[in-house]
Amino acid sequence: MSDFLHITALELSKLAQHGNYPRQALHFRFFIWQNIESCPNVFFVVVVKHQGKRHNVDLDPSATGEVFKYQLYSLTGVEPERQKILVKGGQLKDDTDLSTLGVKSGHSFMMMGTPSAGDGSTGLERPKEKMKFVEDMTEAEAAKVEGATPAGLQNLGNTCYLNSTLQTLRSVPELQEELLKYSASATGSGSSGASSSSGLGDLSQFGLGGLGASMDLTASLRDLYKQMSETQEGFPPLMFLNALRTAFPQFAQKSKTGHGYAQQDAEEAWSQIVSQLRQKLKIANGTSNTADDQTTSQQKAEISFIDKYLAGRFESSLECDESAAKEAGEEPINGEDVFLKLDCHISAQINHLRDGILAGLEEKLEKKSPTLDRDAVYTKKSRIARLPKYLTVHFVRFFWKREAQKKAKIMRKVTFPPELDVVEFCTDELKSMLIPVRDKVREVRKDEQDVQRARKRQKTAHKAEEDAEKDKERGLKAKGPATEKELAQDKQKDKKTPPKTGATSSASGGNTEMADEVFKTDAEFDAERAASVLAAKKELRKLINPTLATDDGANKSGLYELRGVVTHQGASADSGHYTSYVKKQGALDPQTGKRKEEDGKWWWFNDDKVSEVDAEKIETLSGGGESHSALILLYRAIELPTAEEVKE
Repeated sequence: MSDFLHITALELSKLAQHGNYPRQALHFRFFIWQNIESCPNVFFVVVVKHQGKRHNVDLDPSATGEVFKYQLYSLTGVEPERQKILVKGGQLKDDTDLSTLGVKSGHSFMMMGTPSAGDGSTGLERPKEKMKFVEDMTEAEAAKVEGATPAGLQNLGNTCYLNSTLQTLRSVPELQEELLKYSASATGSGSSGASSSSGLGDLSQFGLGGLGASMDLTASLRDLYKQMSETQEGFPPLMFLNALRTAFPQFAQKSKTGHGYAQQDAEEAWSQIVSQLRQKLKIANGTSNTADDQTTSQQKAEISFIDKYLAGRFESSLECDESAAKEAGEEPINGEDVFLKLDCHISAQINHLRDGILAGLEEKLEKKSPTLDRDAVYTKKSRIARLPKYLTVHFVRFFWKREAQKKAKIMRKVTFPPELDVVEFCTDELKSMLIPVRDKVREVRKDEQDVQRARKRQKTAHKAEEDAEKDKERGLKAKGPATEKELAQDKQKDKKTPPKTGATSSASGGNTEMADEVFKTDAEFDAERAASVLAAKKELRKLINPTLATDDGANKSGLYELRGVVTHQGASADSGHYTSYVKKQGALDPQTGKRKEEDGKWWWFNDDKVSEVDAEKIETLSGGGESHSALILLYRAIELPTAEEVKE
């Protein structure tokens, strides 16, 4: 019996597509070998000659030519559609019944054809890289496998505020990339971090990589993120916590009970870490603009990472509320300020994030009026002049309650969107740059949805037509041979009858007039869709303002998508529990270096416990009680087509 008898054509095709041929094929062959004696069919051993080689093949007379071709595909690597097998009377066809060939054992066939690769090599070959199973990988290798659960952070005693902050900041890929390039010695700290020559670098696996180096918070964050990328277990952030408490002693405050450290505010930890990164983490400027334009040419050689990616710029005006000051000629004071987050102020009238942000852009303050020569109330109005790629929004939920002598929490429910439009918060000049791009993005999305709906309707209608045609054929065949002749005549008439135009289709919400469309295959539809998407990307790319186009750390559309959430559970900042949610990224394609489509899931980081949750869970974090409510939101600018993507 020949070597290939024991695998069917269909099974071979599936296994070849998935790259699992060797192991599964052997199991399948063993099954056939055990049951071959009970098989009612008689197999003939025939010889197939191909490119100077002779292959012994078991031929099943009850099979078709297609099955036989798949048998030869497994031996020669020549796809069935590229095979030419010579038989008496011509070539072997897929639907040929092999029993009609009158073949006996020892019969010879001549086959011509080469694999689609054109090099004559077999289609099924040993993988170039040795397969490695997860159980054989090191901990660091397993952590980098697609779909691997990211590392959590151990709670070292009321440090959930820090763990949730670090996990959310880690969702910024540009930050991780730039931290890996960071050297503490470059900033005058005198050390390069975990790999210093102090001889204590080996302690990095225990979170103590910075011992012997400086208490540089940025270097400690670099080491921590690197260590987290090499494990899936809960990691103890000992070194970073020590550096944080050294740099900011407020986080070393002891608990009022006298046991351990006190709980802290995650927003304060976020602000202090970001401010430290703004001072220490410098990157090449290139041609980018920054949040702070008040820099010299020498300073522009390098800029702060935070200023480029996480900082925006306000344009503000400060004006006295009293008419007497205006009548005396007091002019509004205009200025610019850099902001690292937007505050969402919460009051009895605030129900949505938009309302809270608007409230935060206008504030009252008291200062001495130079014209009135006394204190007066002023109104400061701010508008955004630069939008960063990553926008941080802070829900101002905590306030100092004097009678209780603690930070109390505002429980009010305030909803927030998965996509945030901030155009209305911007200056008129920035609005004029953002609106054309934003509107085009929405137009393209709507067109895409319309196309998908039309495609779905077309498929449904086409299937209904096919089913009706089959029912008609079955009904006519049941009436006898005379009607089968009528069926053939009807088909011939249908081919000659021109298609109708101006057919009416009723859709929900009204009637739509449309002409009958020719049904397209999935391949034709995908090709047309790809062409239309490319055209839309080119048009969208042209709408990006040239000034914004040079600032790769800025938002160019005014639209943001939610990427991370820090939540708090409890009634006050000094108690309760912090966690964070981070949206899962698409898998990284090793060939193109681009991310694949996301699945919409989120990671929930609850200290060292990490689990996957659906997007619907995020909708429950709006507050309204002592349950988990959003405290910090991290938004990222929506992706726009790059120059490389719109090239022919």
